[in-house]
Amino acid sequence: MNDPNWERSVLERVALAAVTEQRRARRWQIFFRFVWLSLIALLVFSSLFGTKPEHLASSINGHTALIRLEGAISSENQTADYLIEGLDSAYQDSNTKGIIIQANSPGGSPVLSGRVFDEIRRQRQKHPEIPVHVVVEEVCASGCYYIASAADKIFVDKASIIGSIGVLSDGFGFTEAMAKLGVERRLQTAGNNKALGDPFSPSKESDQQWRQQLLNGIHNQFIQAVKQGRGQRLRNDPDLFSGLVWLGEQSIPLGLADGYGSVQSVARDVIKAEEVVDFSPRGDLADRFAKRFGVEFSSGVHSYLNQLFSPQLR
Repeated sequence: MNDPNWERSVLERVALAAVTEQRRARRWQIFFRFVWLSLIALLVFSSLFGTKPEHLASSINGHTALIRLEGAISSENQTADYLIEGLDSAYQDSNTKGIIIQANSPGGSPVLSGRVFDEIRRQRQKHPEIPVHVVVEEVCASGCYYIASAADKIFVDKASIIGSIGVLSDGFGFTEAMAKLGVERRLQTAGNNKALGDPFSPSKESDQQWRQQLLNGIHNQFIQAVKQGRGQRLRNDPDLFSGLVWLGEQSIPLGLADGYGSVQSVARDVIKAEEVVDFSPRGDLADRFAKRFGVEFSSGVHSYLNQLFSPQLR
């Protein structure tokens, strides 16, 4: 090399590159700190304001309150809590002339479905002047129909899916696969029936009979609730409570639904309050943030029956 100062030049360039990299790292560090502070501020803000319905204020004139029932009915997504909270908010508004539950759910927990059913019946008795109607979108099956049967009337589209008045319990058995793999199940219990439903142990007839008794008990509760809610409108058909589903146009002559209607048509023509105000709680910002990034934590411990074989109205 001809330049006698080349070593110095190289060192200067290396030093300059190092300084530039440090500055870039510092800027990214400041950026990420700002992001985390913003997220913390968002969580604090949402925890202060809590769960609120979407509506900001009730209408000046009378309106129809809308509450959405969407997705599986489970404790994880707080379906029952949100629906009951929406009902309370709608009833507390002095301008509510009627309530529509917009249903689009395949069902879920029999416990939560029964809880909402009882709450709708209680509120209807307390506020007889405010009707509660269910408008089915695509599907209102099993636990969703359990809830819907508590309403004054049920409206459907001709292509809606409705019904499925039954209970199921599913699972798997791995005993033969374990035997082929040479895997030995070592299980000790205190209590003869503590391992009832264990998928790694051979199925026993007594276990099956006991589980069937539990399912039949839940099914009977479901049937009695539907009969209580729908009354004489139900057709005397043995298939009604068999777990079958029907199209909306089939459900009306069976007494499972009362007629065709959408949210807009029921608000306008049945409740006579065309303006619709959405009272559906959506959860606070922290809850929505956690769900979006898959960091939602379960609230509470699953019941013994849920651990055992998860009976579902679906």
